[in-house]
Amino acid sequence: MRMIPTTTSCLCPVLVCLCFIQRGYSSGGAAAVAVVAATGHHQHQQQQTPANGVKVPTRNQTKPMLGSGQTEVHHRPKRGWIWNQFFVLEEHMGPEGQYVGKLHSNSDKGDGAVRYILSGEGAGTIFLIDEVTGDIHATKSLDRERKAHYVLHAQALDRHTQEALEPKSEFIIKVQDINDNAPKFPDGPFVASVPEMSEVGTSVIQVTATDADDPTYGNSARIVYSILQGQPYFSVDPKTGIIRTALSNMDREAREHYAVVIQAKDMAGQVGGLSGSTTINITLTDVNDNPPKFPQKNYQLYVPESAQVGRPVGKIKANDEDLGVNGEIKYSIINPEAANMFSISSERDTREGIISLKKPLNHERKKTYTLHIEGVNTHVDPRFSYLGSFKDSASLKITVGDVDEAPVFSMDYYIMDVYENTRIGTEVGAVTAQDPDSRNSPVRYFMASRAEEEEGGIRFFTIDETSGVIRTMQPLDREATPWHNITVMASEVDNPSLLSHVPVTVQVLDVNDNAPEIPTDEEVIVCESSKPGQVIQTITAVDKDDFANGLRFSFALPSQMPANPNFTLKDNEDSTASIVARRRRFNHLTQDLYRLPVVVWDGGEPSLSGTSTLTLRVCPCQRQGRVRSCQEEAFLSSAGLSTGALIAILLCIVILLAIVVLFITLRRSKKEPLIVSEEDVRENVVTYDDEGGGEEDTEAFDIIALRNPAAAEELRFRRDVRPEARQYGGRGGGGLVGGVGAGSLRYLPSPSLLEAAVTAAELDQAQDVHEFIKQKLAEADRDTSVPPYDSLQTYAYEGQGSAAGSISSLDSSPISPASSGTMHPTELDYACLDDWGPRFHKLAELFGEAADSSEVTA
Repeated sequence: MRMIPTTTSCLCPVLVCLCFIQRGYSSGGAAAVAVVAATGHHQHQQQQTPANGVKVPTRNQTKPMLGSGQTEVHHRPKRGWIWNQFFVLEEHMGPEGQYVGKLHSNSDKGDGAVRYILSGEGAGTIFLIDEVTGDIHATKSLDRERKAHYVLHAQALDRHTQEALEPKSEFIIKVQDINDNAPKFPDGPFVASVPEMSEVGTSVIQVTATDADDPTYGNSARIVYSILQGQPYFSVDPKTGIIRTALSNMDREAREHYAVVIQAKDMAGQVGGLSGSTTINITLTDVNDNPPKFPQKNYQLYVPESAQVGRPVGKIKANDEDLGVNGEIKYSIINPEAANMFSISSERDTREGIISLKKPLNHERKKTYTLHIEGVNTHVDPRFSYLGSFKDSASLKITVGDVDEAPVFSMDYYIMDVYENTRIGTEVGAVTAQDPDSRNSPVRYFMASRAEEEEGGIRFFTIDETSGVIRTMQPLDREATPWHNITVMASEVDNPSLLSHVPVTVQVLDVNDNAPEIPTDEEVIVCESSKPGQVIQTITAVDKDDFANGLRFSFALPSQMPANPNFTLKDNEDSTASIVARRRRFNHLTQDLYRLPVVVWDGGEPSLSGTSTLTLRVCPCQRQGRVRSCQEEAFLSSAGLSTGALIAILLCIVILLAIVVLFITLRRSKKEPLIVSEEDVRENVVTYDDEGGGEEDTEAFDIIALRNPAAAEELRFRRDVRPEARQYGGRGGGGLVGGVGAGSLRYLPSPSLLEAAVTAAELDQAQDVHEFIKQKLAEADRDTSVPPYDSLQTYAYEGQGSAAGSISSLDSSPISPASSGTMHPTELDYACLDDWGPRFHKLAELFGEAADSSEVTA
């Protein structure tokens, strides 16, 4: 099978050669010929005929097989089709389909027994094949820019048996390009800029056009650039599209914008090529190539002498055609005399020079000023230094106008002083003002209305409207107002509308007119344990007068009063005094308040004195001198009870009585005990229904439930025999403490033992109650016939209801009987009782006094 391409495909020299070889081989013999593709990776196959006329088998033929009785058999081997590329022109507009090529197999004898089939891209729609002849036609116009080639598959079948005569083979149909697309500028139009005064050949911008045609075939996509509009200012490189300046010294101030039109033409610019164009808007950017220039050299300005300092008085401007920073101008006054009176600053937006006043003008002193003003560019380009200096100057003559001015005070402010308590009309000071104008009009003085009326609507000062002398109108008190601020105003008699003012401060000087006194707002606390000579408190005095009249204070008790037996006063000679106790011990129950008058003198001229009465309150104090609830006791003892308080107390009493009645009723409603013994005196032993009750538990257990009359009589101890001394341990409470191995007894007092004597019976109860309870509990446990009356829990120790522990005789320290039957306290340190809480403070005081008295007796 062989491929017969169209005559169009033979345009290429390689294809022409292939066509020539194809036709020559086709006429040379009956052997099959395969056309080799233009890529060169296939081999040509041809029939070889030697010179002697003997046929040499080709590669596609079978060699003869010789044998006995056998004839030569020819077998055709299978081989694949080898195809090159077909070509078809794009944009074909003919009435009939465009002939592409022909498929042919060597097995085709021309009898129509071979059927050709085409498949692949576009087969049956774009490309049609004649099944009998193998001719291929393109039925539609093709666009190479959309699809450049098509891949198809050819197959030759036996029409009768549908068997493949040739293997299925692949070939490509390429769409051949024609120049049907003009160059385009996809990014246009363009905007570019270049500095003015640039050199010739300065690059501005590069533009690039694109052509959709095949750049590898012919000149359809070969573009050449040219300039249609914009000469002679700019030029374009025909190959690269770079636009450059073509004229020197292009001035932005003369022309700023340019529109340049660039054309791109394919076919290398030849006749018949397609073209496209775009516009580039080029702007010349500014450079500092123009110096500033004043429109005129001399200016005049009128400024009244009343112009305020710091305010603008005029403007001046130099012209500069440049833009932005290239046109910025800095102004300055170059003559020193004018620079001392005026200043000039540059306004960035308007480029004007703002002239301001630095000092007040005075027409009477100087009537005219001449300012030499210079304007200089702040950003100078050294490339244009050949144009000269970028600055200019001008002269400004300022005329100072005469204005009727307000009076001027001799000072900016006045400070005056006057002693307090001076008589009305005393001269404080004077202010002076005069008319600055040449006519020197007379001046009138008066006080500002808001300053005339001072505290409480009282006017303290007045001023003479002619002389300006300020005098007092009321007595002054330094302790009430030490400073007075007033405002004095002055106006011309001829023109009262022109006013000027000045602040005046009057200081009131101090005289010694206030006696010193001692602050008595707080009471002086005196501890009950104070000793003779002990300093109770240090006092000081205060004085409303200035320190010059009250810095030094002296103290003493009134001389006209009898000597105070309780307290005395000691002058410390440092403006303080100490109150000293004169006797030992004070008792707030006997007398809780003392009055102590004290006389104090100041150090002024003349010296003044005052008497203050101090209140001294007696309070119980701890050993460290800390006061213990003195204020509460003082309040209760001194304050009277109101009707509401009495009602509240009565209400509390009624509530307590109701609680007592309720308690008694509940006690009577309880079940009576089974065993009652009137001889047992230990009913005060309390037990508890739950653990941890302690001494404060009010639910007492009736010990009668534990008694057995027989056992009680059997185990009763003899009252006439004193038991041996045992060791009882207290829990922080009082009791009898016997030293181990000691022959004497030490007595630890408690509040209950201080109130009553310890009897032998009470000691017996303390000794045997523990053993008795244990015995009764054992008997009840062994008796199985009685109800469980012992179900209530009992304990052999007292609880922890008190912070100080138990103070009863139970579990106390052992005691030893003395021969005389009395107990003597030993020398103990009772300071620890202060740490047991407020309930033992009184006990500590009592035993502290007992210890002191024992020391004194010793």
